[in-house]
Amino acid sequence: MAAPPVKGEILYDSYGVPHIYGKDEASVFYGFGYATASNHGDVVVKLYGQARGRAAEYWGPAEIESDKWVIANDIYERAKTWYAQEPASFRANLDAFAEGMNAYFKAHPDKLDPSVRQVFPISGVDVMAHAHRLMNYVYVAPQARTMGANADAGSNAWAVMPKKSASGNTLLLANPHLPWAPSQLTYFEADLNGPGIKMYGATQVGLPVLRFMFNDRMGFTNTVNGILGATNYELKLADGGYVYDGKVLPFTTRTTTLKVRQPDGSLKTETLELRSSVHGPVFTRADGKTVALRVAGLDRPGGVRQYWDMGKAKSFAEYQTIMKRLQVPSFNIVYGDKEGHVQYLHNGILPKHADGNVAKWGGLVPGDTSSTLWTQVHPYEDLPKVIDPPSGYVQNTNDPPWVATYPQVIHAKDYPAYVANPGPLSLRAQQSSHLMADPPKITFDDFVARKLTSHVLMTDRVLDELLAAAAQSTDPEVTEAAAVLKAWDRTVNADARGALLFEAWARKFAGPNYISDANYRVRWDPEKPIDTPIGLKDPAAAVAMLKAAAQEAKTSYGALDRPFGDVSRFALGKVDLPGNGGFGNLGVFHVMTWSPLKDGKRTPVHGETWMSMVEFSTPIKAQGLMSYGNSTQPGSPHRSDQLEHLSKKTFRTLWTTRAEVEKHVKERVAY
Repeated sequence: MAAPPVKGEILYDSYGVPHIYGKDEASVFYGFGYATASNHGDVVVKLYGQARGRAAEYWGPAEIESDKWVIANDIYERAKTWYAQEPASFRANLDAFAEGMNAYFKAHPDKLDPSVRQVFPISGVDVMAHAHRLMNYVYVAPQARTMGANADAGSNAWAVMPKKSASGNTLLLANPHLPWAPSQLTYFEADLNGPGIKMYGATQVGLPVLRFMFNDRMGFTNTVNGILGATNYELKLADGGYVYDGKVLPFTTRTTTLKVRQPDGSLKTETLELRSSVHGPVFTRADGKTVALRVAGLDRPGGVRQYWDMGKAKSFAEYQTIMKRLQVPSFNIVYGDKEGHVQYLHNGILPKHADGNVAKWGGLVPGDTSSTLWTQVHPYEDLPKVIDPPSGYVQNTNDPPWVATYPQVIHAKDYPAYVANPGPLSLRAQQSSHLMADPPKITFDDFVARKLTSHVLMTDRVLDELLAAAAQSTDPEVTEAAAVLKAWDRTVNADARGALLFEAWARKFAGPNYISDANYRVRWDPEKPIDTPIGLKDPAAAVAMLKAAAQEAKTSYGALDRPFGDVSRFALGKVDLPGNGGFGNLGVFHVMTWSPLKDGKRTPVHGETWMSMVEFSTPIKAQGLMSYGNSTQPGSPHRSDQLEHLSKKTFRTLWTTRAEVEKHVKERVAY
């Protein structure tokens, strides 16, 4: 019997990056699904089980709240509808991605945790449901926010036009920051190739398309913008219903069941009583409040396909046409191309309101009146955007869109107040703006070096005044602490002595998240958005904070001048290396959010994950890193094999051509 025709091939390189070559679109998706299961199977398959609303059935009572959220919001049922609404060609792509995962499981059942095997087989609907849950109910409407907690994320992005580039070529930085613990927010690096398809980049595990990508001609990246695409309405209860426009309306109710696996393996069936109001599904919070959730974009199924089509765009005009679909429900999206175009877009599916600001619509909104019930969303034309600005660059660091370039070309006063806060601008955003705006021309090497800068911008604003005030003190602890800070190089590099002490002082001066400007002499000023706040409002109080910080540092670290990397460690598995990078709100661009101290050390909680820097030259230059490695599978050598680069502040050359890849192949899979 003749061998079946080969539809494609996966070449895994020495960092575990899959380079997928398919004969058509579906074959590329199949290979990507296979590689996803290979590198991240345990994490992704569990996510798919959760997106079905059957996680408690598979894994027990700890998953009940997850299932209730999925079921109450109709995530899986809506995914079936969305899947059916996709063009047949894209349904085939989703099916192929699922079949690639199934094929990996069939070939290597022993490579996946026994607890996730029961989720197979995976379907195209499962792929859609996971994407829907992630985009609409993790990013836009996180469960924690509806139930009364906080949800945050972060990223950096730059795009530089030829007129600001020393080589005359466009430059693009993709630099998302998300948690390091394996989860639905973990990134996966891949290289997708097929007829008319060339996409290199990364995406969240389990998504069948790249959300951060580049090719020889163009690229785009994302940062979280927190666009208010969902509203939480506080309901007033009365007579078994809720008050609305002066009347008491009954809830729409339905009953369903939930299976929960018991410790002995048996299944217990629980009954769920679900309520909804005119606003949407209704939830009871731990504080006793009854809240209804309304999410924009539930009639827009094409977000995954939009990302795919963005990556295939052959011109900026075509790209803009695709962006006007507004199927991707959130995110700032930054674009750059070989022809010299750059764009920043405050993208998202944003409800229209008659009035109100971010505080009003981002909190609990009165649900007892139809005046607050939105029914329309803004078109693409209404969204803040910057295209090919005179400054020659665009940037974003999760801050409001108004300083996407500098000098400013868009202003908060020209948009509804609920689009985004007018300010203040974070110190990380100000650092980003200066890194781009200050040099007249930027070389590729300079672009890479600026991405890696570990300078603490907050020191430029306060440290000289703090040292001058401390010089007036006769307290030996203050004198000793001031000497350490004076000798410090003002970075959060591994060998920096004084960074830990300054961090302790800054927590007292600017609050536990380093965001308060109340103790500065000059608070943030919208007329000087990238150069304020500055100075010490009360130098004596700042010196007292320094004394307290010194005592805290000695207790925590054993010395005032303990090297930053002795305490801050890049540790995964058997790898344990000196760390670098710091809290973004200190004005650090190279971001690392560190865990609380344990046994004298701390490790990354969140921060640098996928990084890529591209120059659209001929051929392109591309460097990058997946900080925590490209596989979460137990025992994989690719869980921590890039930490040495991160510790040394070096990057990999990204192998984007078949000829380059062939020099570094560690495994081939034909399909």
